[in-house]
Amino acid sequence: QLVESGGGSVQAGESLRLSCVVSGLTYNANCLGWFRQTTGREREGVATIYTAGGHKTYYARSVKGRFTISRDNTKNTIYLQMNSLESEDTAVYYCASAPQLRGDSCPLGAEAYRIWGQGTQVTVS
Repeated sequence: QLVESGGGSVQAGESLRLSCVVSGLTYNANCLGWFRQTTGREREGVATIYTAGGHKTYYARSVKGRFTISRDNTKNTIYLQMNSLESEDTAVYYCASAPQLRGDSCPLGAEAYRIWGQGTQVTVS
């Protein structure tokens, strides 16, 4: 189970931090990621992270330099720190897991992820 929190409404230029707690699933040696979706558009990858060893992270070009994905393995939690938010960042943000993947290359494509949270709304005005 994946449970997201931290969404809300902010002004452009402000920050938010999303959290995703992983339970009942394999957390270690797993690809986890943040994705977002707006009405009428496909779900897009925002950032992904490998939870075991190394610190490999991957970012969508549109958020690189503004968003940071991180993990706290003691809490089975990943975070998405979002700075300098823009109106284009408005979306429902989802946390997802790809336990079937092997290796530390965690793709940004949503089709690779099998387990999803319920989503949290982020609105930037």
